[in-house]
Amino acid sequence: MNVLVIGSGGREHALTWKIKQSPRVQKVFVAPGNAGTASDAENIDIDPLNFAALASFARQHAVDLTVVGPEAPLCAGIVDHFQQERLKIFGPTRAAAQLEGSKVFCKQLLRSAGVPTADFWVFHKPAAAFEFVEERFGETPMDVPLVVKTDGLAAGKGALVCFTMEEVKKAIRRIAIDREFGDAGNRFLIEARLSGPEVSLMAITDGQTILMLPPAQDYKRAYDGDRGPNTGGMGAYCPAPVIDEETIAWAGENVFVPTIHAMKRARMPFQGILYAGLMLTPQGPKVLEYNVRFGDPECQPLLMRLQTDLVDILELVLAGRLAELQDVAWDPRPAICVVMAAEGYPNDYRKGDTIRGLETAAALPDTKVFHAGTKLVNGQAVTSGGRVLGVTALGSSVANAKLNAYTAVKEIRWQGAWCRKDISDGSLPIAVKS
Repeated sequence: MNVLVIGSGGREHALTWKIKQSPRVQKVFVAPGNAGTASDAENIDIDPLNFAALASFARQHAVDLTVVGPEAPLCAGIVDHFQQERLKIFGPTRAAAQLEGSKVFCKQLLRSAGVPTADFWVFHKPAAAFEFVEERFGETPMDVPLVVKTDGLAAGKGALVCFTMEEVKKAIRRIAIDREFGDAGNRFLIEARLSGPEVSLMAITDGQTILMLPPAQDYKRAYDGDRGPNTGGMGAYCPAPVIDEETIAWAGENVFVPTIHAMKRARMPFQGILYAGLMLTPQGPKVLEYNVRFGDPECQPLLMRLQTDLVDILELVLAGRLAELQDVAWDPRPAICVVMAAEGYPNDYRKGDTIRGLETAAALPDTKVFHAGTKLVNGQAVTSGGRVLGVTALGSSVANAKLNAYTAVKEIRWQGAWCRKDISDGSLPIAVKS
């Protein structure tokens, strides 16, 4: 069979690499792909939001399955378009993708389904938001426990965590007045800031059966010790001992099941990847937000550990027969992904630097270098994005996986390359009551 992967990031390279391992797959196309997918598959120069061109390509090249990596085409309705063309595609419809595409929709559904989440308030105008925070928190300008969020997609940067009244007002201005995030800030939320360790818990579902995946933990802030600004993710490891099996089972019953049922009742059945960002608070787990696709960079260590044929799983989902899946096999060893970024990221960053040492890193055992912000220029991989590579490695322990990943990182060079040095640090189990 032939498979088409949509996207150009590290998640899509990991999906391409894993799908290609299936003995049933003859050829993998990636649209538009990157320098890494060019070596593992065939890149196709089609914009992920050009649904007509993608569907036409899939039909002309006998594509049996299309797998969508990023959120933007899902939220824009690529699945609906392919279904209308009677082409098989993995992912939620546009209506179901609102769980990620609209934070207001997500929070309202969580509330109606009885899923634990932070208190929230919705605003359309900055004046009303300023008035609200003054009335509610004006007496305590310091230690204001709030987060200001865009309603729409903002590349993982639309949640502004605040600690003082000044920061809250600045966040409102950035979103609703300066329009830093564009139309994503047409509507925005203010919600209570939760405290506790955060964990990424993903599941695959056909809308009836839910397959829980091993937990992962990502590092969203730019610099060591979580001191920098928010990014799309600077690294991740899997499994994450911060959450135990009992709490995972609790989340399945009290987070995922009521969400899937609520979507079905709303006539927006959900099929695909449902990713819950959970905060493990002293009062129990609470949902921060949902994503409707694999996390990036969580996908990379997760798929490094997956031993069951991913294509078999995806096809059972599309057939509504996920309940027939036998036990999923995982490599018992943990995996770590370290993101190597361009100079200046997450703000304005350099592009066009030649990357050296990729072959040496790739030759190391139990290691895979997934490309994200790269492209080929005259046969050479050069930087083209802020998050450039996701260096991923397995190890006999978390510490050993970390050693393997950073050993590979040291082999790779370009001008201004940098990464966090503390991915997986502090990975000791934490007791959380459910």
